[in-house]
Amino acid sequence: MAEIAGHQFVVENRSGSAGNVGADAIAKARPDGATVGLGGIASHAIAPTPYASLPFDHRRDFALVSGLWRLPNMLVVNNDLPARTVPELIEVAKSRPGGRQLSCASAGAGTTLHLSGAMFAHMTGAPMLHVPYRGGAPAMVDVIAGRLDMIFDNIPGALAQARQGKVRPLAVTGKERNAAASDVPALAEHLPGFDIVSWTCLAAPAGLPPGMAARMNSLTRQALAGEELRRSFADLGAAPWWTAAEDLEAYRTAQEAALRPLILASGARVE
Repeated sequence: MAEIAGHQFVVENRSGSAGNVGADAIAKARPDGATVGLGGIASHAIAPTPYASLPFDHRRDFALVSGLWRLPNMLVVNNDLPARTVPELIEVAKSRPGGRQLSCASAGAGTTLHLSGAMFAHMTGAPMLHVPYRGGAPAMVDVIAGRLDMIFDNIPGALAQARQGKVRPLAVTGKERNAAASDVPALAEHLPGFDIVSWTCLAAPAGLPPGMAARMNSLTRQALAGEELRRSFADLGAAPWWTAAEDLEAYRTAQEAALRPLILASGARVE
């Protein structure tokens, strides 16, 4: 976008609270176009349900400009687990002696990684113990080490570990197989209707002038059409995802409504 617009973009990472720290910085910025940022499923569709309170209103405080990308999660297991397919994993989970549950790591309660595991357990009836971590990296370390059995992780991180042979990939969480790992089945092939993908959008403070919002939307469309960017996304298992602003808000609303029952059933709650 910087190359297309001829203006410098300075990236400032504001990590923490599953994206809510960064989202709060966007919400409280001046609506003059100088500060925009990344919103997405975590801060704009999931967080309103499990968080007892948020420092921003996800409906009132943002102008959602355009979608940017979508990507699935990937289910991987420790190499010593005797399961090479999803049906075998379900069988292992249901036949463990003494009622021992499979342990499923996540990057934190209420994340798409946690919800992927919760949906898997719900749809299969497989007993599973959710083990939340402060981020996906330490969770993956313990799966590789064999301290935990499995994890649903964003596909870039999981795919990198799978390619190195450190974990065994079993499925991706989108409706279809992913081009970056076409030999790995979609969970929907075994569990019809299974579909959880992470998505990221360009978000600005509420009150952004319409002309400026339209200009930014146009810039994202041009940027996402670039072949180099599309190749980079494909290598990570992500798909470019441009949207009109009104379509993005409708999508966000639908995602919040669809995920709310799953979040409530999972018991995820952040005080």
